[in-house]
Amino acid sequence: MTGEAGMFRVHHTIGSVLCCKCGIPMTPNAANMCVKCLRTEVDITEGLQKHATLVHCPECDRYFRPPKTWIEAQLESKELLTLCLKTLKNLNQVRLIHAEFIWTEPHSKRIKVKLRVQKEVLNGAILEQAYIVEYVQQEHTCESCSRVQANPDQWVASVQVRQHVPHRRTLFYLEQLILMHDAARCAKKIKPMNQGIDFFFANWSHGKKFVEFIGKMVPIKSHRPSQQLVSHDPKSNNYYYKYTLSVEICPICREDLICLPREVASGLGNPHPLVICTKVTNRITFLDPYTLKHHCLDAKQYWRSPFKALLSSRQLVEYIVLDVGIVYSEVHVGGSKYALADAQVARLSDFGKNDTIFNITTHLGHLLNPGDHALGYDMFATNSNDMQLEKYRDFGLPPAILIRKTYEENCQGKGGKPPPLMSREYEEFLRGLEDNPELTLNISLHENKEYPPPSVRDGEEDSACVALEKLLANVDLSDDEDGDDAMAE
Repeated sequence: MTGEAGMFRVHHTIGSVLCCKCGIPMTPNAANMCVKCLRTEVDITEGLQKHATLVHCPECDRYFRPPKTWIEAQLESKELLTLCLKTLKNLNQVRLIHAEFIWTEPHSKRIKVKLRVQKEVLNGAILEQAYIVEYVQQEHTCESCSRVQANPDQWVASVQVRQHVPHRRTLFYLEQLILMHDAARCAKKIKPMNQGIDFFFANWSHGKKFVEFIGKMVPIKSHRPSQQLVSHDPKSNNYYYKYTLSVEICPICREDLICLPREVASGLGNPHPLVICTKVTNRITFLDPYTLKHHCLDAKQYWRSPFKALLSSRQLVEYIVLDVGIVYSEVHVGGSKYALADAQVARLSDFGKNDTIFNITTHLGHLLNPGDHALGYDMFATNSNDMQLEKYRDFGLPPAILIRKTYEENCQGKGGKPPPLMSREYEEFLRGLEDNPELTLNISLHENKEYPPPSVRDGEEDSACVALEKLLANVDLSDDEDGDDAMAE
Protein backbone atom coordinates (compact mmCIF):
# COMPACT_ATOMS: atom_id res chain seq x y z
CA MET A 1 0.00 0.00 0.00
CA THR A 2 2.79 2.41 0.90
CA GLY A 3 4.68 1.61 -2.32
CA GLU A 4 1.61 2.29 -4.42
CA ALA A 5 0.96 5.61 -2.62
CA GLY A 6 4.52 6.78 -3.36
CA MET A 7 5.44 7.14 0.33
CA PHE A 8 9.05 6.77 1.40
CA ARG A 9 9.72 3.88 3.86
CA VAL A 10 12.76 3.97 6.16
CA HIS A 11 14.46 0.59 6.71
CA HIS A 12 15.60 0.19 10.30
CA THR A 13 19.00 -1.40 10.73
CA ILE A 14 20.61 -2.74 13.90
CA GLY A 15 24.00 -1.23 14.48
CA SER A 16 27.00 -2.99 15.95
CA VAL A 17 29.36 -1.94 18.69
CA LEU A 18 32.80 -3.05 19.74
CA CYS A 19 33.31 -5.35 22.72
CA CYS A 20 34.80 -3.47 25.62
CA LYS A 21 37.22 -6.35 26.28
CA CYS A 22 38.38 -7.81 22.95
CA GLY A 23 37.15 -5.10 20.56
CA ILE A 24 35.35 -7.34 18.05
CA PRO A 25 32.08 -6.06 16.48
CA MET A 26 29.00 -7.41 18.23
CA THR A 27 25.32 -6.82 18.66
CA PRO A 28 24.71 -4.33 21.47
CA ASN A 29 23.69 -5.76 24.83
CA ALA A 30 23.39 -4.50 28.39
CA ALA A 31 26.95 -5.53 29.36
CA ASN A 32 28.64 -4.30 26.12
CA MET A 33 30.68 -7.51 26.07
CA CYS A 34 30.66 -10.42 23.67
CA VAL A 35 29.58 -13.89 24.80
CA LYS A 36 33.15 -15.21 25.14
CA CYS A 37 34.30 -12.30 27.27
CA LEU A 38 31.12 -12.44 29.31
CA ARG A 39 31.71 -16.13 30.15
CA THR A 40 35.28 -15.35 31.24
CA GLU A 41 33.98 -12.69 33.59
CA VAL A 42 30.90 -14.50 34.95
CA ASP A 43 30.32 -18.23 35.61
CA ILE A 44 26.61 -18.80 36.21
CA THR A 45 27.25 -22.41 37.24
CA GLU A 46 29.36 -21.33 40.19
CA GLY A 47 27.83 -22.63 43.38
CA LEU A 48 25.70 -25.23 41.62
CA GLN A 49 26.08 -28.87 42.61
CA LYS A 50 28.08 -30.86 40.07
CA HIS A 51 28.47 -34.13 42.00
CA ALA A 52 25.73 -36.11 43.70
CA THR A 53 24.95 -39.61 44.97
CA LEU A 54 22.07 -41.92 44.05
CA VAL A 55 21.17 -44.80 46.38
CA HIS A 56 20.29 -47.95 44.43
CA CYS A 57 18.97 -51.30 45.67
CA PRO A 58 20.61 -54.13 43.68
CA GLU A 59 17.94 -56.67 44.65
CA CYS A 60 14.76 -54.94 43.47
CA ASP A 61 16.48 -52.45 41.09
CA ARG A 62 14.89 -49.41 42.72
CA TYR A 63 16.25 -45.98 43.63
CA PHE A 64 15.84 -44.19 46.94
CA ARG A 65 13.91 -40.94 46.97
CA PRO A 66 14.17 -39.08 50.27
CA PRO A 67 12.84 -39.20 52.84
CA LYS A 68 11.77 -42.89 52.74
CA THR A 69 10.46 -43.83 49.31
CA TRP A 70 11.87 -46.32 46.82
CA ILE A 71 10.86 -45.89 43.17
CA GLU A 72 11.34 -48.04 40.08
CA ALA A 73 13.29 -46.33 37.30
CA GLN A 74 15.17 -47.68 34.30
CA LEU A 75 18.42 -46.19 33.02
CA GLU A 76 17.93 -43.04 30.92
CA SER A 77 14.22 -42.94 31.74
CA LYS A 78 12.07 -39.93 32.56
CA GLU A 79 11.59 -41.17 36.13
CA LEU A 80 15.34 -41.41 36.72
CA LEU A 81 15.95 -37.97 35.16
CA THR A 82 13.32 -36.46 37.46
CA LEU A 83 14.95 -38.10 40.47
CA CYS A 84 18.38 -36.79 39.43
CA LEU A 85 17.14 -33.23 39.10
CA LYS A 86 15.34 -33.32 42.45
CA THR A 87 18.51 -34.37 44.26
CA LEU A 88 20.38 -31.23 43.11
CA LYS A 89 20.56 -28.30 45.50
CA ASN A 90 20.48 -24.58 44.56
CA LEU A 91 19.10 -25.42 41.13
CA ASN A 92 16.35 -22.86 41.74
CA GLN A 93 18.94 -20.06 41.42
CA VAL A 94 19.03 -20.53 37.64
CA ARG A 95 16.51 -21.28 34.94
CA LEU A 96 16.70 -24.85 33.62
CA ILE A 97 16.37 -24.98 29.84
CA HIS A 98 17.30 -28.55 28.89
CA ALA A 99 18.48 -31.77 30.53
CA GLU A 100 19.67 -35.01 28.93
CA PHE A 101 21.68 -38.12 29.79
CA ILE A 102 25.25 -38.69 28.61
CA TRP A 103 26.01 -42.33 27.86
CA THR A 104 28.18 -44.16 30.39
CA GLU A 105 29.11 -47.78 30.88
CA PRO A 106 26.31 -49.60 32.76
CA HIS A 107 28.81 -51.27 35.12
CA SER A 108 30.66 -48.03 35.89
CA LYS A 109 28.16 -47.01 38.57
CA ARG A 110 28.23 -43.50 37.12
CA ILE A 111 25.36 -41.49 35.66
CA LYS A 112 26.05 -38.23 33.85
CA VAL A 113 23.43 -35.60 33.07
CA LYS A 114 24.05 -32.56 30.86
CA LEU A 115 22.14 -29.47 31.97
CA ARG A 116 21.63 -26.21 30.10
CA VAL A 117 20.70 -23.23 32.31
CA GLN A 118 20.14 -19.49 31.95
CA LYS A 119 20.74 -16.65 34.40
CA GLU A 120 20.64 -12.88 34.39
CA VAL A 121 24.13 -11.36 34.82
CA LEU A 122 25.64 -7.88 34.45
CA ASN A 123 23.21 -5.05 33.74
CA GLY A 124 20.33 -7.41 32.89
CA ALA A 125 22.13 -9.50 30.28
CA ILE A 126 20.98 -13.15 30.12
CA LEU A 127 23.71 -15.76 29.79
CA GLU A 128 23.11 -19.40 28.83
CA GLN A 129 25.62 -22.09 29.79
CA ALA A 130 25.81 -25.90 29.82
CA TYR A 131 27.51 -28.09 32.40
CA ILE A 132 27.64 -31.77 33.38
CA VAL A 133 26.55 -33.29 36.70
CA GLU A 134 28.03 -36.66 37.64
CA TYR A 135 26.08 -39.02 39.90
CA VAL A 136 27.69 -41.88 41.79
CA GLN A 137 25.43 -44.91 42.15
CA GLN A 138 25.75 -46.21 45.69
CA GLU A 139 24.47 -49.73 46.35
CA HIS A 140 22.30 -50.14 49.41
CA THR A 141 19.71 -52.84 50.08
CA CYS A 142 16.26 -51.48 50.87
CA GLU A 143 14.37 -52.49 53.97
CA SER A 144 11.97 -54.89 52.27
CA CYS A 145 14.80 -56.71 50.47
CA SER A 146 16.77 -56.91 53.72
CA ARG A 147 13.85 -58.68 55.35
CA VAL A 148 13.59 -61.10 52.45
CA GLN A 149 17.30 -61.90 52.62
CA ALA A 150 17.07 -62.51 56.35
CA ASN A 151 13.98 -64.68 55.96
CA PRO A 152 12.83 -65.53 52.43
CA ASP A 153 9.43 -66.71 53.69
CA GLN A 154 8.72 -63.49 55.56
CA TRP A 155 5.53 -61.77 54.51
CA VAL A 156 3.40 -58.87 55.66
CA ALA A 157 0.01 -59.54 54.05
CA SER A 158 -1.63 -62.89 53.35
CA VAL A 159 -4.67 -63.26 51.08
CA GLN A 160 -6.66 -66.44 51.70
CA VAL A 161 -8.93 -67.26 48.74
CA ARG A 162 -11.53 -69.92 49.52
CA GLN A 163 -14.48 -71.49 47.73
CA HIS A 164 -16.47 -74.14 49.58
CA VAL A 165 -17.32 -76.47 46.71
CA PRO A 166 -16.29 -80.10 46.05
CA HIS A 167 -14.29 -79.19 42.90
CA ARG A 168 -11.71 -76.61 41.82
CA ARG A 169 -13.01 -75.55 38.40
CA THR A 170 -13.59 -71.93 39.42
CA LEU A 171 -10.14 -71.77 40.96
CA PHE A 172 -8.64 -73.10 37.70
CA TYR A 173 -10.38 -70.32 35.77
CA LEU A 174 -9.29 -67.71 38.32
CA GLU A 175 -5.73 -68.99 38.02
CA GLN A 176 -5.77 -68.37 34.26
CA LEU A 177 -7.09 -64.83 34.79
CA ILE A 178 -4.33 -64.11 37.30
CA LEU A 179 -1.69 -65.39 34.88
CA MET A 180 -3.02 -63.38 31.96
CA HIS A 181 -3.21 -60.09 33.89
CA ASP A 182 -0.03 -60.84 35.89
CA ALA A 183 -1.91 -59.93 39.06
CA ALA A 184 0.29 -62.01 41.37
CA ARG A 185 3.64 -60.61 40.22
CA CYS A 186 4.23 -59.04 43.66
CA ALA A 187 3.46 -62.28 45.54
CA LYS A 188 6.36 -63.69 47.53
CA LYS A 189 4.84 -67.15 47.76
CA ILE A 190 1.74 -68.99 46.53
CA LYS A 191 0.55 -72.01 48.45
CA PRO A 192 -2.38 -74.27 47.42
CA MET A 193 -4.71 -75.11 50.28
CA ASN A 194 -7.81 -77.18 50.80
CA GLN A 195 -10.66 -75.50 48.88
CA GLY A 196 -8.52 -72.52 47.97
CA ILE A 197 -5.14 -70.82 47.52
CA ASP A 198 -3.03 -68.61 49.80
CA PHE A 199 -1.08 -65.66 48.41
CA PHE A 200 1.67 -63.99 50.46
CA PHE A 201 2.82 -60.41 49.83
CA ALA A 202 5.58 -58.27 51.31
CA ASN A 203 3.38 -55.18 51.38
CA TRP A 204 -0.10 -54.53 52.72
CA SER A 205 -1.06 -52.42 49.68
CA HIS A 206 -0.13 -55.26 47.31
CA GLY A 207 -2.47 -57.64 49.12
CA LYS A 208 -5.28 -55.09 49.13
CA LYS A 209 -4.84 -54.46 45.43
CA PHE A 210 -4.93 -58.21 44.73
CA VAL A 211 -8.24 -58.53 46.60
CA GLU A 212 -9.68 -55.73 44.47
CA PHE A 213 -8.58 -57.59 41.33
CA ILE A 214 -10.33 -60.79 42.42
CA GLY A 215 -13.47 -58.80 43.18
CA LYS A 216 -13.53 -57.59 39.56
CA MET A 217 -13.24 -61.15 38.20
CA VAL A 218 -15.57 -63.23 40.41
CA PRO A 219 -18.26 -62.44 43.01
CA ILE A 220 -16.56 -62.47 46.41
CA LYS A 221 -17.17 -61.51 50.01
CA SER A 222 -14.16 -59.94 51.70
CA HIS A 223 -14.08 -60.41 55.45
CA ARG A 224 -12.61 -57.91 57.87
CA PRO A 225 -8.78 -58.10 57.82
CA SER A 226 -7.09 -59.52 60.89
CA GLN A 227 -3.72 -58.38 62.16
CA GLN A 228 -1.10 -59.93 64.39
CA LEU A 229 1.62 -57.96 66.18
CA VAL A 230 5.09 -59.12 65.17
CA SER A 231 7.37 -56.64 66.92
CA HIS A 232 7.29 -53.25 68.61
CA ASP A 233 9.96 -50.57 68.88
CA PRO A 234 9.19 -48.53 72.04
CA LYS A 235 11.83 -45.90 71.25
CA SER A 236 10.39 -44.89 67.89
CA ASN A 237 6.86 -46.13 68.72
CA ASN A 238 6.75 -48.30 65.57
CA TYR A 239 4.55 -51.38 65.38
CA TYR A 240 5.03 -54.18 62.87
CA TYR A 241 1.98 -56.31 62.05
CA LYS A 242 1.11 -59.25 59.83
CA TYR A 243 -2.22 -58.89 58.06
CA THR A 244 -4.54 -61.63 56.84
CA LEU A 245 -7.26 -60.93 54.30
CA SER A 246 -9.91 -63.61 53.89
CA VAL A 247 -11.79 -63.78 50.59
CA GLU A 248 -14.71 -66.14 50.01
CA ILE A 249 -15.83 -66.87 46.46
CA CYS A 250 -19.50 -67.61 46.01
CA PRO A 251 -20.14 -71.39 45.85
CA ILE A 252 -22.06 -71.09 42.57
CA CYS A 253 -20.20 -72.44 39.53
CA ARG A 254 -20.97 -72.76 35.86
CA GLU A 255 -23.35 -75.61 34.92
CA ASP A 256 -24.71 -75.81 38.48
CA LEU A 257 -28.42 -76.37 38.93
CA ILE A 258 -29.90 -73.69 41.20
CA CYS A 259 -33.14 -73.66 43.12
CA LEU A 260 -33.79 -69.97 43.63
CA PRO A 261 -35.19 -68.80 46.96
CA ARG A 262 -38.50 -67.01 46.73
CA GLU A 263 -37.09 -63.61 47.74
CA VAL A 264 -34.35 -63.88 45.09
CA ALA A 265 -36.76 -65.15 42.40
CA SER A 266 -39.13 -62.24 43.04
CA GLY A 267 -36.27 -59.78 42.49
CA LEU A 268 -35.44 -61.45 39.15
CA GLY A 269 -39.00 -61.37 37.79
CA ASN A 270 -40.20 -64.75 39.14
CA PRO A 271 -38.55 -67.14 36.66
CA HIS A 272 -38.82 -70.92 36.88
CA PRO A 273 -37.49 -72.04 40.29
CA LEU A 274 -34.89 -74.31 38.66
CA VAL A 275 -32.32 -72.35 36.66
CA ILE A 276 -28.88 -73.16 35.23
CA CYS A 277 -25.78 -71.11 35.94
CA THR A 278 -24.23 -70.29 32.54
CA LYS A 279 -21.51 -67.80 33.47
CA VAL A 280 -19.68 -66.59 36.59
CA THR A 281 -17.74 -63.33 36.31
CA ASN A 282 -18.15 -60.37 38.65
CA ARG A 283 -21.82 -61.31 38.48
CA ILE A 284 -23.71 -64.59 38.19
CA THR A 285 -25.74 -65.30 35.04
CA PHE A 286 -28.67 -67.74 35.15
CA LEU A 287 -30.62 -69.29 32.27
CA ASP A 288 -34.24 -70.30 32.58
CA PRO A 289 -34.26 -73.52 30.47
CA TYR A 290 -38.02 -73.25 29.91
CA THR A 291 -38.31 -69.63 28.73
CA LEU A 292 -34.71 -69.08 27.44
CA LYS A 293 -34.37 -65.88 29.46
CA HIS A 294 -31.19 -64.70 31.16
CA HIS A 295 -31.12 -63.32 34.68
CA CYS A 296 -28.10 -61.67 36.32
CA LEU A 297 -27.18 -61.35 39.97
CA ASP A 298 -24.25 -59.23 41.17
CA ALA A 299 -22.12 -59.91 44.24
CA LYS A 300 -24.03 -57.55 46.56
CA GLN A 301 -27.38 -59.08 45.62
CA TYR A 302 -26.07 -62.60 46.11
CA TRP A 303 -24.46 -62.07 49.50
CA ARG A 304 -27.56 -60.23 50.70
CA SER A 305 -29.46 -63.54 50.34
CA PRO A 306 -26.85 -66.28 49.80
CA PHE A 307 -27.82 -69.74 48.59
CA LYS A 308 -26.05 -72.89 47.43
CA ALA A 309 -26.32 -75.02 44.33
CA LEU A 310 -28.90 -77.76 44.32
CA LEU A 311 -26.72 -80.06 42.15
CA SER A 312 -23.16 -79.56 40.92
CA SER A 313 -21.26 -80.83 37.87
CA ARG A 314 -20.01 -83.89 39.76
CA GLN A 315 -23.59 -85.20 39.87
CA LEU A 316 -24.18 -85.09 36.12
CA VAL A 317 -25.72 -88.22 34.59
CA GLU A 318 -25.28 -89.27 30.98
CA TYR A 319 -28.44 -89.59 28.88
CA ILE A 320 -29.10 -90.83 25.38
CA VAL A 321 -31.50 -88.85 23.20
CA LEU A 322 -34.30 -90.86 21.62
CA ASP A 323 -36.34 -88.15 19.91
CA VAL A 324 -36.27 -84.35 19.56
CA GLY A 325 -39.00 -81.93 18.51
CA ILE A 326 -38.24 -78.24 18.11
CA VAL A 327 -40.72 -75.94 19.90
CA TYR A 328 -39.10 -72.58 19.19
CA SER A 329 -36.49 -71.78 16.58
CA GLU A 330 -32.90 -70.94 17.44
CA VAL A 331 -32.42 -67.70 19.39
CA HIS A 332 -29.39 -65.79 20.68
CA VAL A 333 -29.43 -65.15 24.41
CA GLY A 334 -26.49 -63.47 26.11
CA GLY A 335 -24.12 -64.25 23.23
CA SER A 336 -25.04 -67.97 23.12
CA LYS A 337 -27.38 -69.99 20.91
CA TYR A 338 -30.36 -71.86 22.32
CA ALA A 339 -33.44 -73.55 20.93
CA LEU A 340 -36.37 -74.78 23.01
CA ALA A 341 -37.34 -78.37 22.21
CA ASP A 342 -39.27 -81.34 23.57
CA ALA A 343 -37.14 -84.46 23.87
CA GLN A 344 -37.38 -88.08 24.91
CA VAL A 345 -34.32 -89.27 26.82
CA ALA A 346 -33.22 -92.31 28.75
CA ARG A 347 -30.40 -92.82 31.20
CA LEU A 348 -27.44 -94.52 29.60
CA SER A 349 -27.11 -96.80 32.63
CA ASP A 350 -30.72 -97.96 32.12
CA PHE A 351 -30.45 -98.29 28.34
CA GLY A 352 -31.10 -101.95 27.48
CA LYS A 353 -32.08 -102.83 31.06
CA ASN A 354 -35.51 -101.22 31.43
CA ASP A 355 -37.94 -99.08 29.47
CA THR A 356 -37.71 -95.94 31.61
CA ILE A 357 -38.09 -92.95 29.28
CA PHE A 358 -38.40 -89.30 30.30
CA ASN A 359 -40.26 -86.62 28.34
CA ILE A 360 -38.54 -83.34 29.05
CA THR A 361 -38.13 -79.81 27.75
CA THR A 362 -34.59 -78.72 26.96
CA HIS A 363 -32.79 -75.61 25.75
CA LEU A 364 -30.35 -77.67 23.64
CA GLY A 365 -32.69 -78.27 20.72
CA HIS A 366 -30.24 -76.73 18.23
CA LEU A 367 -27.57 -79.30 19.16
CA LEU A 368 -29.37 -82.55 19.91
CA ASN A 369 -30.33 -85.21 17.41
CA PRO A 370 -31.71 -88.71 18.00
CA GLY A 371 -28.88 -90.96 19.13
CA ASP A 372 -26.78 -88.19 20.68
CA HIS A 373 -25.47 -88.28 24.22
CA ALA A 374 -25.98 -85.49 26.74
CA LEU A 375 -25.17 -84.83 30.38
CA GLY A 376 -27.90 -83.69 32.74
CA TYR A 377 -29.24 -83.82 36.26
CA ASP A 378 -31.45 -86.73 37.28
CA MET A 379 -34.27 -85.06 39.23
CA PHE A 380 -36.29 -88.28 39.16
CA ALA A 381 -33.88 -90.27 41.35
CA THR A 382 -32.26 -87.39 43.27
CA ASN A 383 -32.84 -87.37 47.01
CA SER A 384 -32.25 -83.77 48.03
CA ASN A 385 -32.70 -82.19 51.43
CA ASP A 386 -32.76 -78.65 50.10
CA MET A 387 -35.27 -76.54 52.00
CA GLN A 388 -35.95 -74.32 49.01
CA LEU A 389 -36.79 -77.32 46.81
CA GLU A 390 -39.38 -78.55 49.31
CA LYS A 391 -41.31 -75.31 48.82
CA TYR A 392 -41.70 -76.08 45.09
CA ARG A 393 -42.80 -79.73 45.34
CA ASP A 394 -46.29 -78.79 44.14
CA PHE A 395 -44.84 -76.80 41.23
CA GLY A 396 -44.26 -79.87 39.06
CA LEU A 397 -40.53 -80.49 38.82
CA PRO A 398 -39.12 -82.08 35.63
CA PRO A 399 -37.63 -85.60 35.78
CA ALA A 400 -34.39 -84.49 34.12
CA ILE A 401 -32.62 -81.29 33.06
CA LEU A 402 -30.00 -81.52 30.31
CA ILE A 403 -26.91 -79.33 30.64
CA ARG A 404 -24.66 -80.00 27.66
CA LYS A 405 -24.10 -82.32 24.75
CA THR A 406 -21.17 -84.73 24.95
CA TYR A 407 -18.89 -85.98 22.19
CA GLU A 408 -17.17 -89.34 22.26
CA GLU A 409 -13.95 -88.10 20.70
CA ASN A 410 -13.94 -84.70 22.40
CA CYS A 411 -10.42 -83.59 23.38
CA GLN A 412 -8.97 -87.07 23.71
CA GLY A 413 -5.42 -88.03 22.87
CA LYS A 414 -4.00 -91.10 21.32
CA GLY A 415 -5.96 -94.23 22.10
CA GLY A 416 -8.93 -92.19 23.38
CA LYS A 417 -7.23 -91.46 26.73
CA PRO A 418 -6.57 -88.07 28.34
CA PRO A 419 -2.99 -87.02 29.08
CA PRO A 420 -1.64 -89.08 32.00
CA LEU A 421 -0.57 -86.14 34.17
CA MET A 422 -3.83 -84.23 33.84
CA SER A 423 -6.26 -84.58 36.70
CA ARG A 424 -9.89 -85.31 36.11
CA GLU A 425 -10.99 -81.89 37.40
CA TYR A 426 -8.54 -80.06 35.18
CA GLU A 427 -9.66 -82.15 32.19
CA GLU A 428 -13.26 -81.12 32.87
CA PHE A 429 -12.15 -77.50 33.09
CA LEU A 430 -10.46 -77.74 29.68
CA ARG A 431 -13.53 -79.34 28.16
CA GLY A 432 -15.61 -76.50 29.55
CA LEU A 433 -13.37 -74.02 27.75
CA GLU A 434 -13.92 -75.79 24.44
CA ASP A 435 -17.69 -75.96 24.93
CA ASN A 436 -17.92 -72.23 25.76
CA PRO A 437 -15.85 -69.97 23.48
CA GLU A 438 -16.77 -66.95 25.64
CA LEU A 439 -14.56 -68.24 28.44
CA THR A 440 -11.50 -68.26 26.18
CA LEU A 441 -11.65 -64.48 25.66
CA ASN A 442 -9.86 -63.84 28.97
CA ILE A 443 -7.41 -66.75 28.69
CA SER A 444 -4.20 -67.04 26.69
CA LEU A 445 -4.31 -70.22 24.60
CA HIS A 446 -1.26 -71.70 22.87
CA GLU A 447 -0.98 -74.29 20.15
CA ASN A 448 0.72 -77.55 21.04
CA LYS A 449 1.98 -79.02 17.77
CA GLU A 450 2.63 -82.45 19.30
CA TYR A 451 -0.97 -82.88 20.50
CA PRO A 452 -2.94 -84.97 17.98
CA PRO A 453 -6.22 -83.44 16.71
CA PRO A 454 -9.41 -85.19 17.83
CA SER A 455 -11.03 -87.44 15.29
CA VAL A 456 -14.52 -86.49 14.19
CA ARG A 457 -17.24 -89.01 13.58
CA ASP A 458 -19.01 -89.17 10.24
CA GLY A 459 -21.77 -86.60 9.97
CA GLU A 460 -20.75 -84.78 13.16
CA GLU A 461 -19.57 -81.30 12.34
CA ASP A 462 -20.44 -79.47 15.57
CA SER A 463 -17.88 -81.16 17.78
CA ALA A 464 -16.71 -78.70 20.39
CA CYS A 465 -13.12 -77.58 20.03
CA VAL A 466 -11.15 -74.37 20.12
CA ALA A 467 -10.73 -72.70 16.73
CA LEU A 468 -7.19 -72.74 15.42
CA GLU A 469 -7.17 -69.00 14.70
CA LYS A 470 -7.74 -68.31 18.42
CA LEU A 471 -4.54 -70.07 19.40
CA LEU A 472 -1.24 -68.23 19.70
CA ALA A 473 0.46 -70.06 16.86
CA ASN A 474 3.58 -67.91 17.11
CA VAL A 475 4.43 -69.46 20.47
CA ASP A 476 6.26 -72.75 20.17
CA LEU A 477 5.83 -75.03 23.17
CA SER A 478 8.01 -77.84 21.85
CA ASP A 479 11.45 -78.60 23.28
CA ASP A 480 14.70 -77.99 21.44
CA GLU A 481 17.33 -80.64 21.02
CA ASP A 482 19.24 -79.19 23.96
CA GLY A 483 16.18 -79.49 26.15
CA ASP A 484 15.52 -75.75 26.39
CA ASP A 485 12.08 -74.28 25.76
CA ALA A 486 11.93 -72.33 22.53
CA MET A 487 9.51 -69.45 22.46
CA ALA A 488 9.39 -67.24 19.39
CA GLU A 489 7.36 -64.08 19.59
